[in-house]
Amino acid sequence: MTQSKKAPPFVPTEFHVTTVADEQGALGILCIQTTGGQLDVALDREAAEALIQAASRLQAKLGENDSQSV
Repeated sequence: MTQSKKAPPFVPTEFHVTTVADEQGALGILCIQTTGGQLDVALDREAAEALIQAASRLQAKLGENDSQSV
């Protein structure tokens, strides 16, 4: 297997949230404007909770890095 270079990640520049509903229920829409374009993600309650948990873990790791650089 050949190794390829990864493209650098897109940098978020704006976040917007909204909800949509139909007969099956509600979904949250997370819109992230990035340096590479817009990313729209539809989330149900379970996916939103998973995203919150992941963001909390990331925030904690970033906090660890901040305290190590002091």
